[in-house]
Amino acid sequence: MEDFLGWFSGLLWSTPMLIFCLGVGLLFSILTRFLQVRHFKDMIKLMYEGKGSSAGVSSFQALTLALSGRVGTGNIAGVATAIAFGGPGAVFWMWTIAFIGAASAFIESTLAQVYKVKQDGLYRGGPAYYIEKGIGWKWFAVIFAFAALLAMALLMPGIQSNSIAQGMDNAFGIDPVITGIILVALLAFIIFGGVKRIVNVAQIVVPFMAIGYVLIALIIMAVNITEVPAVFSLIISSAFGANSIFGGILGSAIAWGVRRGIYSNEAGQGTGPHAAAAAEVSHPAKQGLVQAFSVYIDTLLVCSATAFMILFTGMYNTEAPDGTSLVNNLGDVEAGPYYTQAAIESVLPGFGASFVAIALFFFAFTTIMAYYYMAETNVVYLMGERNKKWAMLLLKFVILGATYYGAVRTAAVAWVLGDIGLGLMVWLNLIAILILAKPALRVLKDYEEQKKQGLDPVFNSTKMGIKNAEYWEDGYKKENEKENAS
Repeated sequence: MEDFLGWFSGLLWSTPMLIFCLGVGLLFSILTRFLQVRHFKDMIKLMYEGKGSSAGVSSFQALTLALSGRVGTGNIAGVATAIAFGGPGAVFWMWTIAFIGAASAFIESTLAQVYKVKQDGLYRGGPAYYIEKGIGWKWFAVIFAFAALLAMALLMPGIQSNSIAQGMDNAFGIDPVITGIILVALLAFIIFGGVKRIVNVAQIVVPFMAIGYVLIALIIMAVNITEVPAVFSLIISSAFGANSIFGGILGSAIAWGVRRGIYSNEAGQGTGPHAAAAAEVSHPAKQGLVQAFSVYIDTLLVCSATAFMILFTGMYNTEAPDGTSLVNNLGDVEAGPYYTQAAIESVLPGFGASFVAIALFFFAFTTIMAYYYMAETNVVYLMGERNKKWAMLLLKFVILGATYYGAVRTAAVAWVLGDIGLGLMVWLNLIAILILAKPALRVLKDYEEQKKQGLDPVFNSTKMGIKNAEYWEDGYKKENEKENAS
């Protein structure tokens, strides 16, 4: 079974996938005239504009919900894995996919806002919704919803809980069984409290954990400040096959950098749009820009923090595809959180293992929370109002079971299953947003034209001629105002 899973994962993440991801991101960057640079100021400004309503959350809350899904074990264990099998050059390709992927994130999140609906008093949206409403392919939307449900509820939670369990075992000697039980108890408390509780936890925990993690990375870099030129030279030379040690694994550097970059920042994956759709904004492009910025926060900030800690201290191993050891600074250890723990320990003895274990707990736990929200959205899409209650209850027990099982199984199996779940979603979603590029670009143009006129952009789908965007017909009107008027 493990051999089959490895083969299927390799098929999903073969060269065509890597070319597809890079190509789509580059295409959207060109078509939007590199909005990730042009609208950088707007991205930051819009994070703090707008307030939530009874039906939706604020832009900042939607950002933290999306970041809770993006910032997870991929930012610690994933970066270490990329360096272990792709060398330092993989870091450059993670940066590359983040930069061009920000355009893909804008497109998918804008579409989620355009085609969002109100169900059970809450905004819902995501790939399944914009596939059905924008393209008109109900069958394709159902396939995505099932794939997302399979990935979010069953396959991917195990990666997060497995990393938490590993970290706690290494740092405090806590049995993975105990860690699994604690995770399940905490997760149950949050997800049984509904979407608002998930958002409230995310908006507090996510900024706190990201800032704390980056501060430790800055300390590590400050202590090793003389290594700055050498580390950047190592990353760049390895990324293009010019380094004497890593020159022979250029293909691996690209492959692992892109794969782990997408796994971490989720640009084009189809997960971010679920959170984007929940925001209360006057124009879809506003949340699209905020979500594009979340890709920067995830990869250019948090992933880079991990990479720099590892590379500045030299605490990593790298092996070629044939198993040949290129660098062995840590002995016979599994690629993962241990790299970061060793890096911090080398500068702050007695602190590294416990800090990384705690960071992993917050990073990965909030990601599992976000997975539940995304899975719930797809359950609502598939079930509608019929049989929804029992389906939602079943979903809760499935994700709780997957979280516990992931905590006690091997890391290798967890990552393979996660890669399969992610790969399925990426393929389906990238096809969808390519088809729907035209309406998304029209929305961006409308936003830019209103900004040029000195207006606060307000969207009207009827005026724009975009069909099946019922929420925006006849123009935006805040949900609270609608309720007061009625």
